[in-house]
Amino acid sequence: MSAEFKTYCIIGDPIDHSLSPAIHNAAFNTLGLNCSYIGFRVQEGQLKDSLDSLRAINIAGFNVTMPHKIKVLDYVDQYDKTVQLVGAANTVNNDNGKFRAYNTDVIGFIKPLHDRNIDFNGFEVFILGAGGAAQAVVVALAGEKGIAKINIFNRNTDRSKKLSNMIEKLGLEASIISSDDIQRIASKSHLIINATPLGINNEKSLINSTDIREDAIVYDIVYKPINTNLLENAKTAGAEVVYGHEMLLEQAIASFKIWVQMDPPVESMKKVLFGKFGEPT
Repeated sequence: MSAEFKTYCIIGDPIDHSLSPAIHNAAFNTLGLNCSYIGFRVQEGQLKDSLDSLRAINIAGFNVTMPHKIKVLDYVDQYDKTVQLVGAANTVNNDNGKFRAYNTDVIGFIKPLHDRNIDFNGFEVFILGAGGAAQAVVVALAGEKGIAKINIFNRNTDRSKKLSNMIEKLGLEASIISSDDIQRIASKSHLIINATPLGINNEKSLINSTDIREDAIVYDIVYKPINTNLLENAKTAGAEVVYGHEMLLEQAIASFKIWVQMDPPVESMKKVLFGKFGEPT
């Protein structure tokens, strides 16, 4: 064990649903590291004071989830090129008193699609959401060849316009969708992504099973519950699904490497996610 005890955490609101503490603590325990990871609820309006507190206790590093992925950049000391491109961060490392921000959501999002050998050529993409997670998604997709168009739906039109502009700057075609067009756009989309918290409380999806193509890929970044209503609808339609826990695990692996400078024990992380029943198929 290392002599110095280090504490890591995740900040956001809500935070009770987060599986990050369990994942990272399992990794720390497996490797025998003298570290712990906790959840820290930080409401909007409390971010600055909370980060001041984390500095005061010399937090070793932390993850950032909704709704702070964009605003956190106002209170860090440095960030890398990926964060600059995305405009949001989900991982912060305390480097000798300096908060350095990273975005592991980009690799976390795209890796499960690469694992499936997806050919994006000619794809029309539909993204629900326009916050920090959606920004990471579009940066990841911009690295793929052949995407025809990205459609966006978000109730906050200012955020939709910002994301649309970002997509166009990345060299892709973007279109903002009204609520009346959700089902029509979904029915012609090759890749549907939920980048909002909708589903955490078992809410009904905005997209019906009858409006999902059989040859579509449906990706929900919500990881708890594992099977959201959107994914259930996708399965009913016969579409391929990508689970939110896949992105969660990949971004956690990348965060762990930033903090600890070693590969995490992935099987231990998976075991705490799925228990004795194994990964869902």
